[in-house]
Amino acid sequence: MSSGVLVTYTLYLDQLEGHIYSIVWTVMDVMDCATAARQVFIYMKDASEHQMKGVEKPEIDGAIEMNSVNFAYPSRSNKEVLKGVDIKIESGKTTAFVGPSGGGKSTIVSLIQQYYTPTSGSIKIDGVPIGKIEHEYYHAKVSIVAQEPVLYDCSIRDNILYGCEWATEEDMKTAAQMANAHDFVSQLDEGYETNCGERGAQLSGGQKQRIAIARALVRKPAVLILDEATSALDAHSEGEIQEALRRITGQLTVIVVAHRLSTIKDADQIYVVDNGAIVQSGTHTELLKDVDGPYSSLVAKQRSNM
Repeated sequence: MSSGVLVTYTLYLDQLEGHIYSIVWTVMDVMDCATAARQVFIYMKDASEHQMKGVEKPEIDGAIEMNSVNFAYPSRSNKEVLKGVDIKIESGKTTAFVGPSGGGKSTIVSLIQQYYTPTSGSIKIDGVPIGKIEHEYYHAKVSIVAQEPVLYDCSIRDNILYGCEWATEEDMKTAAQMANAHDFVSQLDEGYETNCGERGAQLSGGQKQRIAIARALVRKPAVLILDEATSALDAHSEGEIQEALRRITGQLTVIVVAHRLSTIKDADQIYVVDNGAIVQSGTHTELLKDVDGPYSSLVAKQRSNM
């Protein structure tokens, strides 16, 4: 084989390798989309069966109570993941849920969001059973920001205002300021017209989360849920989110599901969830007084891993 043929062969091989990688990534994306689609269809089916029955549109301030709540996922109905959960979330306060992975923190949030209904027990907001509240109205009042926010390949403005055609320019900027996003957006060359890129690729993790929080706040909800919203962020970005939480403290009810305890030490109430039950509750200072308690153990474990 001549050197020219060898060089040509090598070049073609490199090109082929690139195409193979592209195919692999495409297949992985399709699999991710299929998984997400299945969850959406499950949710839609669940909604059509029991979540659309509510018709009430009460004034919502954001006080939430869970009384003797038990829950098992439909696919594993013989295994309870929540057992006798009693929770009281005060309006305008910040309430946090912490505990080991798989303990039931996110399941509690899923029930508050009406993704599922309890096997037994009740969930009320401002004294009204959440199942009696009109579905779209309820979800306009209860917003959630997840660990991996979904941003679209359009401007920051359009991402914040997505689904809120009624919102004004002032509404958008107020929400961005509350989310601690306005300053960094204003420093960008194109400001709010800056394109976020596919899945927010043009922004850092902390910036994406703050845009997602602004999008939730522009809807003027009574309740904001942050479900592991800082778990994938570095310390600086986490600090920016904490500043956002400080800005909205007292203006609405905030529910935080957290892995890092530094995120929630200023919360008005902390619930420790383990094995589907509330095993401890109180403020950060109160919980640390029980040196042998589960919260102190979580704190010690995180400090040892730093």
